Amino acid sequence: MKVEIALECRGIHHWFGDKRVLGDVNLKIKRGQFLAMVGPSGCGKSTLLRAIVGTHLPCQGQVFLFPKDHEAEGLAVAGPGRDRGIVYQHYSLFPFLTAKENVAVGLMLDQTGIAFRTFRFWKWRKLRRDHLKQAEDFLAEVKLNDAMNLYPHEMSGGMRQRVALAQAMIMKPEIILLDEPFGALDEATREESQQMLLSLYEENQQAIRRGERPPYTLIIVTHELNEAIYVGDRVAGLSQYWDWRKEGFEKCPGATITYDKAAPVFQTKSAKDFTTFTEQREEIRRVVFEPSPPPDRREHVVYWLTNGAAMPSDHAAAASVVNPGEKSR
Repeated sequence: MKVEIALECRGIHHWFGDKRVLGDVNLKIKRGQFLAMVGPSGCGKSTLLRAIVGTHLPCQGQVFLFPKDHEAEGLAVAGPGRDRGIVYQHYSLFPFLTAKENVAVGLMLDQTGIAFRTFRFWKWRKLRRDHLKQAEDFLAEVKLNDAMNLYPHEMSGGMRQRVALAQAMIMKPEIILLDEPFGALDEATREESQQMLLSLYEENQQAIRRGERPPYTLIIVTHELNEAIYVGDRVAGLSQYWDWRKEGFEKCPGATITYDKAAPVFQTKSAKDFTTFTEQREEIRRVVFEPSPPPDRREHVVYWLTNGAAMPSDHAAAASVVNPGEKSR
């Protein structure tokens, strides 16, 4: 079966003045994949997400999206767009709108303007009904069937987080980014949210079995290793702890991918038994989080070598680590 790439990071470097944050980050993500990204605090995980979203473009390198009509060449990310949705840990909802009205806001802003809503009221009213119906459908996707008409102050933190996810999903982006989405939730609510993500992954698998394109491609950044392995079908580790001296550098040129392997796939009805992936969790901890001994950055980056297709080398060969002495542009 042909592997469809949804997103690719090619030779991403980012720095703030003399501080090197990201160095030679290369990553390809399959359509329908749920990639969990982990790494030490301050390693640049959120910086990489902002490069993908387009709000903070990398100092060097490019991010490419591969929508259906441009799969061969890809589209270089030049700024924010509706083809990428992001949910932050500290999200915000409009307090004066219900759950479904909050979810429908994106469609309203994307498809209408103030003049249309003012002077073409009857057409706007009909379109508004369609937007709200779509919002209801996406709230049902995130298991909020009974919260359609609740206001944010009437919902729990986990419910509000799901509304924020539905806000991203309704725009049908090529990829959804979750930046520490469950960090502020209590354990029970966090488990409910993890189950919700697993149900979306199961929808992907059902679509694939029908010969359809999977609807959701997702990157979740989390500091919790159990969560990363549980909700992701692949785990990538971004770390500043790698053997950059071996590659001739006097100081670290930035965090890079030091771990990239498949993770076990869990079903929503499966027992949550973390002992089944203790070995992988400890390997990630050693390779990504421990500063000594620093690993060879390529030793554990084997996802494409062990999952049926080696990563093409045409762009990888062109991507090289920026010399830390090079001046920032």
